[in-house]
Amino acid sequence: MNFLQKMYGNFESRDEVKKFLVLGVVFFLVIGTYWSLRPLKDSLFSSIVGMDWQPAAKILSMFAVFPIVMAYSKLLDTFKKNTVFYILVAFYSITAFIFAYYFMSPTIGLANTVISPARLLGWFWYIWVESFGSLIVALFWAYAQDITAPESAKRGFPLIAMLGQLGNIVGPLTLDNIPKSVHLGYLVIITGIMTALIGVVIYLFNHIVPASQRQIYTAGNAKPHIDPGFFEGLKLLVKTPYLLSIFGIITIYETIITTFDFLFKTSVAENYITAAERASVLFKYSYWVGIIAFLCVLLGINNIQRRLGMKISLLVLPVLVTIAVISTKFIGGISLFFWIMVISKAVNYALNQPTLKQLYIPTSEDAKFKSQAWIEMFGSRFSKGSSSGFNYLRKILIGMSGNTGSAMFMTIFTLGSFGLIALWVPIAIYSAKTYNKAIKDNVEIC
Repeated sequence: MNFLQKMYGNFESRDEVKKFLVLGVVFFLVIGTYWSLRPLKDSLFSSIVGMDWQPAAKILSMFAVFPIVMAYSKLLDTFKKNTVFYILVAFYSITAFIFAYYFMSPTIGLANTVISPARLLGWFWYIWVESFGSLIVALFWAYAQDITAPESAKRGFPLIAMLGQLGNIVGPLTLDNIPKSVHLGYLVIITGIMTALIGVVIYLFNHIVPASQRQIYTAGNAKPHIDPGFFEGLKLLVKTPYLLSIFGIITIYETIITTFDFLFKTSVAENYITAAERASVLFKYSYWVGIIAFLCVLLGINNIQRRLGMKISLLVLPVLVTIAVISTKFIGGISLFFWIMVISKAVNYALNQPTLKQLYIPTSEDAKFKSQAWIEMFGSRFSKGSSSGFNYLRKILIGMSGNTGSAMFMTIFTLGSFGLIALWVPIAIYSAKTYNKAIKDNVEIC
């Protein structure tokens, strides 16, 4: 308790600590599973469809958002939030086992060494992992936001983030140390088991954490739940400047980082031949993100927000991304891409994400659960799809001018990134200002 109070603030009781510790264990499993799936997503897709088609996969996942979020919204209207957790966890766990079966098939699985965009298994796998990362993470944070007051979130959300990043270390590190001779399909089975455990811990949370710590937080002018429907979350997003500002922060960050991600993973595909070798490099990338993020939270990076305020906390990441863009322009290389991705992702998960999640607290239940899903799914996929379309330009320019074309691509990327960062900063300042006023006046923004 003394350590937690020193690093994160004065927790009101041991029950409050218990609440965030158990939520942290849930997030440990969520992030541990997702960051174990990410390297498998890219290595398996690369070995089945081909890394050249990754931009197309990201564009396709952008269009897949609509039916996925519509189904998710229907679940939220039909069932209790806990039940939705159980349904999604069961779905992703069972489908993980199905994917593992097909990956081990001698005809359509990894034994088939023909790389082709006609192999649908790779495309379905890519979209499935992308949807897991968006839906399960969005649902977890929406649930945590719904039962947490603003001051409590300042103390507890960094603790959740720290345990989540510990999962980011343990999951990929464990899978990376399984002998390379083991079929990757068995690793997918392990992720299916980890997914099932998420549901188990959610069940325990609702039975061991006192009801007083699970009460829904409402602002003084809280509005009633609006009528059910597929698109109410999207409608609320479009007509609310505050939600659009959160959408803008996420979209700009993902747009820039997607090109970094593409350059890094293209370098991996060019320098490593087999799916197992590529997976090993990407596992290392995954757990190094976790290590850096875990250390950042452990050493109190979230005190930036607690002591310096929401505005400064939201401006740290655009400053770091600016430095990364400049470094890439003048240095380049697989090692630089590796560490740029590690540091930018780590700071995003350790500081930016817990801060962004607090922005939803002074909003309605529909904004937390439904608009947030649209922001996480569509905002992330739209930015990745748009950036992936831009990434095609690199191949065209290299085909036309070789190394000169590659340098031209980096120049365009640098200038474009500076333009997006120039938009990112005032949007972040607006979000922080609106949040601070809502908390001070105890009002619900939307």
